[in-house]
Amino acid sequence: MPDKENAKKRILRLKKEIERYRHSRLVLNKELISPEVEDSLKKELFDLETQYPELTTSDSPTQRVGGKPLKQFKKVRHETPMLSFNDAFSEEDVRAWFLRVENYLGRKVKPEFYSELKIDGLAVELIYEEGVLVEGSTRGDGITGEDVTQNLKTVEAIPLKLQETRNQRPETKLPKRLIVRGEVYLAKKEFERINKEQEKKGLKPYANPRNVAAGSVRQLNPVITAARRLDFFAYGLALPAEALALGRRSHFGEGGKKGVKTHSEEHELLTKLGFRTSNANHRITKSLDEVFDFHRHWSERREKLPYEIDGLVLMVNDLAVFRAAGVIGKAPRASVAYKFSPREATTKLVDIRVQVGRTGALTPVAVLKPVNVGGVTITHATLHNFDQIRRLGVKIGDTVVVSRAGDVIPQVTQVLTNLRTGKEKAFRLPERCPIDGSKVIQEGAVYRCSNPHCGARLRESLYHFVSRGAFDIEGLGPKIIDKFLDEGLITDAADIFLLREDDIMSLPQFGEKSAENIVKEVLAKKEIALPKLIYSLSILHIGEETAHLLADRVTEEKTVRIPSELLTTLGKLSLEELTQIPDVGPKVAQSIYGWFREERNVKFLKKLTQVGVLVEQYAGREGAQKLKGKTFVLTGSLDSMSREEAKNKIRELGGNPSESVSRKTDYVVVGKEPGSKFEKAKELGIKAIDEKELLQLIS
Repeated sequence: MPDKENAKKRILRLKKEIERYRHSRLVLNKELISPEVEDSLKKELFDLETQYPELTTSDSPTQRVGGKPLKQFKKVRHETPMLSFNDAFSEEDVRAWFLRVENYLGRKVKPEFYSELKIDGLAVELIYEEGVLVEGSTRGDGITGEDVTQNLKTVEAIPLKLQETRNQRPETKLPKRLIVRGEVYLAKKEFERINKEQEKKGLKPYANPRNVAAGSVRQLNPVITAARRLDFFAYGLALPAEALALGRRSHFGEGGKKGVKTHSEEHELLTKLGFRTSNANHRITKSLDEVFDFHRHWSERREKLPYEIDGLVLMVNDLAVFRAAGVIGKAPRASVAYKFSPREATTKLVDIRVQVGRTGALTPVAVLKPVNVGGVTITHATLHNFDQIRRLGVKIGDTVVVSRAGDVIPQVTQVLTNLRTGKEKAFRLPERCPIDGSKVIQEGAVYRCSNPHCGARLRESLYHFVSRGAFDIEGLGPKIIDKFLDEGLITDAADIFLLREDDIMSLPQFGEKSAENIVKEVLAKKEIALPKLIYSLSILHIGEETAHLLADRVTEEKTVRIPSELLTTLGKLSLEELTQIPDVGPKVAQSIYGWFREERNVKFLKKLTQVGVLVEQYAGREGAQKLKGKTFVLTGSLDSMSREEAKNKIRELGGNPSESVSRKTDYVVVGKEPGSKFEKAKELGIKAIDEKELLQLIS
C-alpha cells in the first residue's frame, strides 16, 4: 500500500481521470474507456479512501452514494425564486403570449426564441462553491425547497465538481458561488426495468417515469435513489449577474466583449462547465412559424426520444429583453411552456356499441363526445372487453378519462363517478350477436358469437362492399378493413362513411396523409349507381348481372335516389313478382324476399341513407332496344375490349349478360382460351359467336 503522501497524489489523479471519463461519456457522448475499466478505477479510488478516510472529499466519485438514511429533509430557501411557466396549447396561444410581451415592453421585440425540449421530470437547484457541489434542493413552492443533496449526488450526470476553464484569466475564473438549475428525470428504459422488478415482487407498477423520478429524489435513503439510475439535464443559471461574468472572451471567441447575452450562449456555457444539456435537440428559432414547425417536429417524434417530454419551453433569446419583461405571477413573462396535445383528456361517453371481430369475438367500443388527445380528435375508444367495463364501472353518459400514448389506440382508463348526474345508464351485455342474431357464448374472458362463421361472414361482406363491382373504394383493402374492424372503428359497412381523419390517425401505422387519402376516397364514392348498390348488399345468389336486372325492374315504377327507398320498391315485391324477373328463379327470389324482411337489413339501408349515401339517376335501359331480351354469356379473353366493357355495352343495348349457360342463353361469345362454358354451349346447341360478330351486333 502507498504511503499517505503518494496515496494523496494517486487519489487526485484518479478523481481527475474518472471525472474526465464521466464528462466525456455523459456530456460529450463519447466513451473514452469501457465501463468495466472505469469501474476498476473507481474501485482503486475506493480502496485508497478506505485506507486513508481523511483524504476523502465531497467531490469524490465514491461519494455519490453515501451517508446514512435521513429522518426528514431540511428546508432550504432559494436565493432567487424557482419560477414555473405559464402554458400555451395552440399556435393562437403562443401568438397571444408574444403579443403580451411586446405590449408590456411597449415596443416590437426581435422574434428570436430559444426553443428547447421540456423534459418531463423534477426541477432541482444545484449550488456550487469554489466549483464544488455543496447543496442540491427541490423546487418546492418556488421559494422554499427540500435539501436532497445526498440523493442528487447519486445522479452521475450531475458533476460533483465543475470543469475548470481553459485559461485562468481573472474574468474567466469560476465564480465563488454558482447556482445551476435543471431537470432530474428517469429514462424510458430504466422505467421499464423498474416496473419489471415491481411485477416480479408482485407489486403494482408505477404510472409514469416522472412520478418515479420525483419519488426517487425524495427518498430518505440515498441508496434507494442510487438504485433508480436517475439522469439529469441542466437548463439555466440562477445567478446571471455573477455567473455570466465568466465572459465571452475565452468561451465564445469574441475578444473584448464580456458577458453572456443570450439564453443559447448560457446553454453553451453550461456545457463548458461540465453539465449535460439537451442542446443537440434544441433550436434557435427566428420566427413564430419556425417555432410551430419545431413543435410539430417533436410532437411527431417524441416517442423516439429515450426520455419523456411534454412540450417545448420558448424563451426570448435576448437575456436583456428577458430580464426587462420581468415576472407575471409565478412565471417569467418572456418565456412560455408550449405543451403538446395532452395524452389524456376527459369527455362524455355517449354510447357503448359492440363490434364483432374476424373470429366472432365481441368487443365493446366507447362512442365519445369528440375530444383532442395526443394531437388527434378522438370519437371512439376501446374498452378492451366486458370485464373491463365491470372493473371501471362505466355507464353510458359517464364522464371518462381517455388516454393515448405513442402508437397505443385510444382507451378509456378511468370513470369520474363524482361527476354523475343520476341519468347515466348501465350497459347490458347482449345475449344475441348484433351481426347475425346467434346466441352469445363465453369462452374464458372472451364473449363471441356462437356461429363460427359470423365474424368471417361480416369481414367478407365488408370486402365485397368496397369492391370494384360495388362501391369501388380504392385504398380500403382487406388488411385495412380488418384493422378498422378489430379496433372498433367500423361495425358495419355504413360506418365506412363516418370515418374521420383523426379516427384513422389514432390507430398504429396510420399517418396524416394515408388518413386523408382514405377519407377523401370514401367521400368521393358516396354516390353510386343503383345496380352497384344492389350488388353491394351481399344478398345471397345476387351477382352483378342479376343486380342490373333488379335495378331495371325497380325503375319501371320509381326512380330510387336514396338506399332506404329500396324498402318500398324491391322490398315490397312478392315472391311471384320476383320470379317474373328474367334470370330470377324460385331460389334467388326467396333469397331476395327474405333479405328485405330481416330487421338488421332494414336498419342497414336506413343507416346508409342517414350517413349520406345517394343513388345516381338511373333510367334503366330504356331506348336501348337493339339487343333487348337477348342473353349473352362471355368466355375467354377479348382483344378489342375487356369482358367488363363488353358486358356494359350489351346492357346499354338492352341485352342481358349472364355468368352461366342455360337453354335461355341466346349467344355465347367465344374469345381466346375459352373455358367450360363453350363446351356447355355446344352440348345445348347454343349459338357461339366470336369477337368480330359481337362487335357487329353492338356497333
